[in-house]
Amino acid sequence: MEFFRIRKDIPFMRHALVFNIISLLTFLAAVFFLATRGLHFSVEFTGGTLLEVAYAQAPDLDSIRKKLEADGFADPQVQNFGSSRDVLIRVPLTKNEGKDTESAKVGERVMASLQKVGASDTATATTSNAPTLKRVEFVGPQVGKELAEDGSLALLLVIIGIVLYLAFRFEWRFAVSAIIANLHDVIIILGVFALFQWEFSLPVLAAVLAVLGYSVNESVIVFDRVRETFKKKRGLSTSQVLDHAITSTISRTIITHGCTQAMATSMLVFGGAALHYFAMALTIGILFGIYSSVLVASPLVMWLGVSREQFIKKQADKPEGMTDDGACV
Repeated sequence: MEFFRIRKDIPFMRHALVFNIISLLTFLAAVFFLATRGLHFSVEFTGGTLLEVAYAQAPDLDSIRKKLEADGFADPQVQNFGSSRDVLIRVPLTKNEGKDTESAKVGERVMASLQKVGASDTATATTSNAPTLKRVEFVGPQVGKELAEDGSLALLLVIIGIVLYLAFRFEWRFAVSAIIANLHDVIIILGVFALFQWEFSLPVLAAVLAVLGYSVNESVIVFDRVRETFKKKRGLSTSQVLDHAITSTISRTIITHGCTQAMATSMLVFGGAALHYFAMALTIGILFGIYSSVLVASPLVMWLGVSREQFIKKQADKPEGMTDDGACV
């Protein structure tokens, strides 16, 4: 399916050096912010107290969040859990906390704040909508450390799998180019989160892994067209083949990324606080994924020395007096 077709190839590779310089500067900026500011990890990684509270009627999550912040809880996470009447609250670990017994005290403080919200909010002022504590748990820093290690291992396994897949399907030059371009997307997402100190949680980690797989899909589409062009069209230079491959897939790129971005934008606008940073990570990944898959991976392939001979099997010279089917003349 195509919305349009460009008849004349756009000379992307003519500006390949400019594109890669821009990518390098963006990458170095992201690394700088990661090194100087670091990621703002959520409760799952740093440890804290988790509470599940039930209401008779759906409460106002924004009022709860603002009240908890006013009562001294830094960066509380408030979201619906299962239904609009069930609320999950995560309170980060403070310096004075660190034992399971502290979770009970934190739970009492949180419930006291929730009672004040019910007393001050006319929509929830009735006693029938008083909050009920269903469970309170302590998430230790050790659990967060294990999550960070498991997340890093998952990211490493995804990278290895992508490299092996591309090397097997295409050629090692394509594998190296694609993984550099896709890691470029991942580092930029992390760099943006470090710059603005947005909360890095498990949903954001899931979004990063999704972006890694999503970006490699775009690279595979372009690389497949490159291989096809090398086999079908003779007399084209490597840069011309890459220009043709990118130009011929532009319509598909717009359709695919446009639909995906529409979904991510819907979550960003209507998903609330629970999906906000997840949608932000997807949005950043989609935008930079288009750029890196087309304008970073392709120039890298060209500079690594890809050529038509790598995709065309050379036929063995036939002995004199032999036909193509091996019969003697």
